Amino acid sequence: MATLAIQQVFSDYQGQVILKGLDLTVEKGEIVALLGPSGCGKTTLLRAIAGLQAISQGSIAINNRVVADKHQFIASEQRGVGMIFQDYALFPHLTVAENILFGLKSRDITLRKARLQEMLTLVKLEGLAKRYPHELSGGQQQRVSIARALAYEPEVLLLDEPFSNIDAKVRKEMMLEIREILKKHNVSAVFVTHSKDEAFVFADKLALFNEGRIVQCGNAENLYSAPSDRYVADFLGTANYLTAQIIDSHTVETSIGQIVSNKPLDLAAGSEAQLLLRPQHIHLSAITNGAGEILERRFLGNICQYQVQVGQNVLDVHSTELDFAVGERVDISYQNHNLVLFS
Repeated sequence: MATLAIQQVFSDYQGQVILKGLDLTVEKGEIVALLGPSGCGKTTLLRAIAGLQAISQGSIAINNRVVADKHQFIASEQRGVGMIFQDYALFPHLTVAENILFGLKSRDITLRKARLQEMLTLVKLEGLAKRYPHELSGGQQQRVSIARALAYEPEVLLLDEPFSNIDAKVRKEMMLEIREILKKHNVSAVFVTHSKDEAFVFADKLALFNEGRIVQCGNAENLYSAPSDRYVADFLGTANYLTAQIIDSHTVETSIGQIVSNKPLDLAAGSEAQLLLRPQHIHLSAITNGAGEILERRFLGNICQYQVQVGQNVLDVHSTELDFAVGERVDISYQNHNLVLFS
């Protein structure tokens, strides 16, 4: 059953349309990343779900209860939504324990103590209940923020760039920890980020934004390997493009030779398209009269990043072959045969 259902949502701000007909479903226990550059509308949608931003059209429902449409607007505190912010938003004058229990509705002392201990154990902050936020590291403060949100037992958890202030050395470890916590408690979550790397690690599903619209939605692997357009392809990773002539239902001709697709191509024979080539799928081999020339070489540890000139194109290639030198001629082949073409 869907925890969150967003249907044809529009939202205006100061006369400007920010959200333009969004549809999104978050299933029970699913973590969805709203991904895109600054100003694309992802934070506006998060605020609309939370009840901090009005919508002008469409509807938002949480566990089949409509919380916003043209007929009604349920206040934030009545939506059953928990929020975690990038700046933690902890009360500096309250202890860890007081911050965690702040939103808990029950006044039963025994229940509150049990809930506090459960949350402290969950986020690995045992023994720190009496400390104040300024006595904690950034990672510990974010754990308090998470514990506070989960103690409230929200129907959906909203996270606004929660890892941006965490030290890079511990960020991935913390993302995996928090993901495990949410999965263990079967919490549905919506997560805003501009980082594809964070989205890949933390989320089950990505909704990629562009100028107030969701341009593609699905799991990270599908979006990366089968992007709907060049915007999606470029946002999710380094992309090369070669002009390709369609020979038949499975074959294209390019400046690096013919490439055969495993799946049928949906473009007519004789037409022209742009073929997407990911850097890790391009294979180089040394050959005197090769079609490519190494322009640049960067050693990155277990791989080298090469810039390779092919006709009028310069390709970005990531290779485990570390021995190619600048100026060397190379043959080029493409190893991924699920071809992606853009007309």
